[in-house]
Amino acid sequence: MKKYFNLLQKCPLFFNITPQELPKALACLHARVSSLHKGEVILNEGEPVNDVGIVLTGKLQIAQTDFFGNRSILAKLMPGELFGESFACAGIKAAPVTVTATEYAEVMRIDCLKIIRSCHNACPLHQQIIFNLLQIIAAKNLLFHQKIEVTSKRTTREKLMTYLMLQAKQQGSSAFDIPYDRQELADYLEVERSGLSVEIGKLRRQGIIETERRHFKILTAFERS
Repeated sequence: MKKYFNLLQKCPLFFNITPQELPKALACLHARVSSLHKGEVILNEGEPVNDVGIVLTGKLQIAQTDFFGNRSILAKLMPGELFGESFACAGIKAAPVTVTATEYAEVMRIDCLKIIRSCHNACPLHQQIIFNLLQIIAAKNLLFHQKIEVTSKRTTREKLMTYLMLQAKQQGSSAFDIPYDRQELADYLEVERSGLSVEIGKLRRQGIIETERRHFKILTAFERS
């Protein structure tokens, strides 16, 4: 557990928890660590959600599949990021998403009740963690609305450019990397990969973007089709 302390000190769940307090906090929360191989599922759609998860190493992917089997990627998770917190706190009995390791990963799991039910001493340490969790859930809610902003656009072109402009704004640069390959980007935008490739080609030829794999650069404003 000690080898993860540097990462956990940067994790938003432990914001304002000192290095000296962190071991006590983890013991109080009964935190446990498990490992996942590439492609292994840590949370299946339809399963009850009791734990808050923290990515320690590797990468995870959150996805949702509709009635017809179409997959939509909701998020990619990097070390230090949380998952499952909103569902666990809401007492969801059937997870609406699947969380899968996209490479070998290690994950810390904490029973949500251990977080939201303050310890018998009602210590300031535990109160800080509860406050941090509320802020994390609020921030995730904003990201959810951002995805709605992207996927609610009418055309593949508008969805793509809305997403790219949001990324540019968040990263503070017209040149940036995205976390998705082409198929994953299509799944995130909820469009066909072939149609996405066509639009990317058009935007490049029109001098609106430059792209190489996951790297994009916005060259000029675009007009809605």
